[in-house]
Amino acid sequence: MGLGGSLWLEWKIALRFLLDNYLQTLLILVGITVGCVVIVFITALITGLQSNVIVRTLGTQAHIRMLPPDEVNRVLPAPPGLLALDLENPRPQRLRSIGNWQEVRDVLDRQPDILAVSPVVSGPAMGRRGVARASVALVGIDPARYLRVVPVTDDLIAGRFEIGAGHAVIGKELADDLGLELGDKLRLDAGEGREAIVDVTGIFELGVRELDARHVYLDLKQAQTLLDLPGAVTVIDTTVADIFAAEDIAVRLARLTGLKAESWMTTNGELLNALRSQAMTSQVIRLFVGLSVAFGIASVLAVSVVQRTREIGILRAMGSSRGQILRVFLLQGGLLGMLCSGIGGGLAWLLVEAFNHFGAWPFEILVEPTLIPGAMAVATLTGVLAAAVPARRAARYDPAVAIRYV
Repeated sequence: MGLGGSLWLEWKIALRFLLDNYLQTLLILVGITVGCVVIVFITALITGLQSNVIVRTLGTQAHIRMLPPDEVNRVLPAPPGLLALDLENPRPQRLRSIGNWQEVRDVLDRQPDILAVSPVVSGPAMGRRGVARASVALVGIDPARYLRVVPVTDDLIAGRFEIGAGHAVIGKELADDLGLELGDKLRLDAGEGREAIVDVTGIFELGVRELDARHVYLDLKQAQTLLDLPGAVTVIDTTVADIFAAEDIAVRLARLTGLKAESWMTTNGELLNALRSQAMTSQVIRLFVGLSVAFGIASVLAVSVVQRTREIGILRAMGSSRGQILRVFLLQGGLLGMLCSGIGGGLAWLLVEAFNHFGAWPFEILVEPTLIPGAMAVATLTGVLAAAVPARRAARYDPAVAIRYV
């Protein structure tokens, strides 16, 4: 018999053993299918939750911020043989610009793992309208670059994002505090006589109270004039392709530029811990569900080996090799894993669609294109591995002993 005929015979025997033991096979099919539904649905749910948290949190800030190095006190060492007792207070950090920021910007633009670079000048000021006052943060930007880092236009609730020629875009909380609407005048006072009156052309709501109550977006040159930093920037915002590699990239950029680099992983430690906890929870759930699937397949095949001892002896007596018997039971395990995971993946997808369309979820549950094929591949491999011990037992049967088995 040729190779193709031998493989086809093994497939027929594997299917025959499964169908003859249909009740146990049906029960294990249901168990494995439910396990696969749980794995796919929980993975999709946690992935959607993480994506929603990342978009809502990191969508309003840069992944890495390049800042001037902190100013420190320079203390002269004590003369040899003398002990100096120094009382040192931390040096106050004044508003400073980044030297040669154009060259730094160009260097960052050439980094393959950085998606967007935006020079920004920011500083404090006082916003006034009539007798109402509020402390604000002036943010001078180049819109073409900045909107690639923080897409403020996606959160506009009124007007348009226009900041040139004496125009400004403000947050909803600030507009409510000062009683501002589109087209109203806002007086900005940066101190030492530096004032400007701007027209409100847009109102945004990022969902972060501090940003919505303080940020005033201006043209880069106008903000530089108000903050008395002509031609300078105070920070360079960047976004990276892999957000979870932001800290490693920040360390490398700090060495490359000589600036202070702050990643979102440093400034949002609680968020990072929450995301890692969610990922760990998902992995633990998948591990234990996968183990239950593996033990289920192993148990049904172990029973099948005992019940089919006589048939196995007959097959061995008719010339079937130990390798063929081994492959028959490995095929059963692989078939159980692949079939059940396919059905479970389809049911999980339908469940996700039902929740997205009819549920009250505050975010969309995402099913990545590789999730179901990946789950099927893992389930098939798990089925083959779970079948290994029963298959080895069946392959070791002596034909004469197995035929006499009742």
